[in-house]
Amino acid sequence: MPELTLVALGGNALIRAGQRGTLDEQAENLDRSLAVAVRLVQRDHRIVVTHGNGPQVGHILLRAEAARGQAYDLPLDVCVAQSQGEMGYLIAQRLQNLLRVAGVGRHVAAIVTRTVVDRDDPRLAEPSKPVGPFLTAEQAETLRRQGMSVMEDAHRGWRRVVPSPWPLRVVEEDGVRRLVDAGAIVVAAGGGGIPVYEAADGGLAGVEAVIDKDLTGAVLATALGVDRILDLTAVERVKLGFGSPEERDIERMTVTEARRYLAEGHFAPGSMGPKIEAAIWFLDHGGRQFVVTTPEQAVAASEGKAGTRIVSG
Repeated sequence: MPELTLVALGGNALIRAGQRGTLDEQAENLDRSLAVAVRLVQRDHRIVVTHGNGPQVGHILLRAEAARGQAYDLPLDVCVAQSQGEMGYLIAQRLQNLLRVAGVGRHVAAIVTRTVVDRDDPRLAEPSKPVGPFLTAEQAETLRRQGMSVMEDAHRGWRRVVPSPWPLRVVEEDGVRRLVDAGAIVVAAGGGGIPVYEAADGGLAGVEAVIDKDLTGAVLATALGVDRILDLTAVERVKLGFGSPEERDIERMTVTEARRYLAEGHFAPGSMGPKIEAAIWFLDHGGRQFVVTTPEQAVAASEGKAGTRIVSG
C-alpha cells in the first residue's frame, strides 16, 4: 500500500513573521507550504493535512470580545470550530488548485473534527497554548491586569495563552480513514480539533481550550497507521540551547535523545516542546519517522536532505 504521510502546517506555514495575517497573505503562503503535498501526491503517497490555528483563533477571540454586547459570546471550543471551517476551506481550495495545475486528479476533503480530552486534565488549569498576535510587554501587562494569562513565546514576544489539554482521540477518525482509503486527501484535526469531553450521560460537551495541533496530529496519525509526519514550522531544524550562545542544530535525533533533551528543558512548552512530545508519542506507537523543517525546505526534507529527523531508538 502507498505510504501515508501526515503534513502538519504550523503557524509559519500560514502567516510569516512580520505579516498582518490577511487572507491574501495566508493564501499565498499556503501555495508555498503545500508544494510538498503536491510532490508527495505525484509520487503516489496518501496524504492527510493538519494545521495549527494559534493566530487565527486568537483573532476570532479579539473579534468576539470587541463585539461583546452587540453579538453573542463565543466560547473557545466554538472559536476553534470557526477556525477549522475558515482554514479548512483555504487549505482545500489552494491545494485543489495546485493539484489541478500539476495535472493530478485527486479530491481534497476538509472536515470539521472533534477531539476528546479528559475533563479533569490538570493542563486545563494551567494555560500554556499561545494564541493571537504577538504583544509588547506593555500590552501583555494590560491583558494580565484584565485577568488574562500571558507568557513570553520562545524569545519572540508576548502572547495570550489558553488551556491546552492532552488529546485522547479524534471523534471522526473513522470518517477520515474512509476518505483516505477512498483516495481523498483529507484536511482534518485543524487547530488540534474542537475540544470535547465525554459527559456523564454518554454524550459529548465542549471544553474551553485549544489543543496543540502536533499532539492531536500524532494521536490521529497513530490511529490511521501513518508512516511519517512532516511538521512544517518556523525553523529548518530543531535546536538545542535555542536563543543561547550554545545554540546548535540537530539533523537526526532518536526518541531516547528526544526524551532526555525535553527533560533538560531544551524545548519551550508553547513552541518546540509539543512537537517533541508529539514525535515521542508517534514513534512510541508505531510511527516510522517524524520530520521537522520549514515550508521552504519541506521537499528536500521529504527526501532526507534537510530538516531534523526523529526516529525510534
